[in-house]
Amino acid sequence: MDFNDTPEEAAYRAEVREWLRKNAPRAFAGGDDLEGGSTDTMAASKAWQAKKAAAGYAQITWPKEWGGPGGTPIQQVIFSQEEASHPVPPNPFQIGLGMCVPTVMAFADEATKKRFVGPALRGEEIWCQLFSEPSGGSDVAAARTRAERAADGSGDWIIGGQKVWTTGAQFSDFGIVVTRTDPDAPKHKGLTMFWVDMRDPGIEVRPIHQMSGGSGFNEVFFTNVRVKDSQRLGAVNDGWRVSLVTLMNERLAVGGPSGASWRHFMETARDVGGVDGQPAIKDQALREKIADWYVATEGLKHTRNRTLTALSRGETPGPESSIGKIVTALQMQDLANTAVEMLDQYGIINDPALSPLHGAFHMSLLSAPGLRIAGGTDEILKNIIAERVLGLPGDIRVDKDVPFKDLPRGR
Repeated sequence: MDFNDTPEEAAYRAEVREWLRKNAPRAFAGGDDLEGGSTDTMAASKAWQAKKAAAGYAQITWPKEWGGPGGTPIQQVIFSQEEASHPVPPNPFQIGLGMCVPTVMAFADEATKKRFVGPALRGEEIWCQLFSEPSGGSDVAAARTRAERAADGSGDWIIGGQKVWTTGAQFSDFGIVVTRTDPDAPKHKGLTMFWVDMRDPGIEVRPIHQMSGGSGFNEVFFTNVRVKDSQRLGAVNDGWRVSLVTLMNERLAVGGPSGASWRHFMETARDVGGVDGQPAIKDQALREKIADWYVATEGLKHTRNRTLTALSRGETPGPESSIGKIVTALQMQDLANTAVEMLDQYGIINDPALSPLHGAFHMSLLSAPGLRIAGGTDEILKNIIAERVLGLPGDIRVDKDVPFKDLPRGR
């Protein structure tokens, strides 16, 4: 691995740093209240996205024909690193630009791509991903939301069913949805994907109130939603292959560092009383935990550096990025739980004016379980790593060749 920028990368970093110095907001006090419907925060996010798009920094790897500069993946990484040091508004476009629109670009017709790619890039429209269902969990292929041909012979489709855990659905304009179109086929072979207008009167979005106090996830109900065949992405009953394109992009978009870190914990432990009136940092058991978190954090950092090195060399990154989300989510939960216990009654206070680090440990504790589910559960990711990274035998699948309609349901 080479942790240093090449001369070309260093020049690009200097260019990006100068542009951000001149154009990035000097302060942003609007918070992250996109899910609560803050119009000021959304307006700021859209304005910042439009400014990046005009300068060629919105999606650096996208080709010029779709509004990008045709840059390299390492240039995208460099921009993200530099942008992170500025107080920019929250980013409601990540799912759309990172997962949904690339799927549209890969499988839609030219008219559809011309209609949607530009507005999404400029932050004018927001997308969501409608995959998970109440009875399916992380098993995308278990989708029961159905799409059937309209009876009037128009070639249109009628969609009915329910999705759940859909991030950002309450403020999205469009979405991509996986549906069951052939219940007589095995579950992976009877799926079809469509794009849908989230403002359709047959689509109802219900935000889910989470224990963290947020409402980032949603239930989405489809009642006789009529879509044209031109809204289909990929071939009929080939939705699983289309979904894999989306899921591969999701693996790259989910799993970075989040919440309070071991450094924050160590700083807090210096100021909190422990046993015998000594600062908590003097507790040997706590010190060992901090050491474990530090080692894991460094391991993740250098694992990500392998990916950066591959990108810098123009190579395709290996499967090591699959590890990040599992380790990050577990560490976030363990660190936050230990911090809340250490802080005693102050650990349960969610008040920026009273609790250490403005309530960061409290929020991390309540958010960590969701991170262990979003983008694939720990169990799903462990199976992926075991089978596709380590080459271990796959689990026995008794449903592989069974028609979906014949699979057991409920009890």
